[in-house]
Amino acid sequence: MPEIQPPASHSKKRGRPTQSGSDSSRRLILRHAAALFRQQGYDHTTVRDIAAASGMQAGSWFYHYKSKHDMLRAVMEQGLLDALEKIEAIQQQPLNARELFTQLVSAHLETLVAPEHDFIPVLLYEWRALNPEARQEIVHLKDRYEAVWEACLHRLQAEGSWHMPGDFDKLWMFGALNWTAQWYRPREGQTLATLSADAVRFLLRC
Repeated sequence: MPEIQPPASHSKKRGRPTQSGSDSSRRLILRHAAALFRQQGYDHTTVRDIAAASGMQAGSWFYHYKSKHDMLRAVMEQGLLDALEKIEAIQQQPLNARELFTQLVSAHLETLVAPEHDFIPVLLYEWRALNPEARQEIVHLKDRYEAVWEACLHRLQAEGSWHMPGDFDKLWMFGALNWTAQWYRPREGQTLATLSADAVRFLLRC
């Protein structure tokens, strides 16, 4: 919920950012928090680390987040919201099943390995650090994300492009794609586009 700002005729509290400044600061904190959580791990990252990386005074982050855990939840939530926006837009396009799958794979890999795309990797590897209440909130978004993929897999199976469908197809697929965040390093001749094309050929076996 946005912060309620005092009327223009009143003087604002010293040090508290304006609404537009607050939104910009929140995004900046989240970006640096995501990068540090991914590089150093949640447990080994302090709020001072995040404040320093964001160019803020040590206590300034408290205007935007209640705790380091609150930042972690926000990182995961924002990562899923951004990813959902992309794949739900893809789902609305008039694509055949293979074209849809190809674009979903590309979008998913981009969220994992593109520069400064640290949000989803944090979700994958710091999930256990969330408390039960926060997990419930994130699971709702995660279910929406996976529902788009499940619908695509059903279409692929129906037209025969997903050979020998089984009970664990979605888990095998996400396991293979998500592990890319661990080993992929950009190098000459291996762009995100070629990586996505290779992934599609591997998963569809053709």
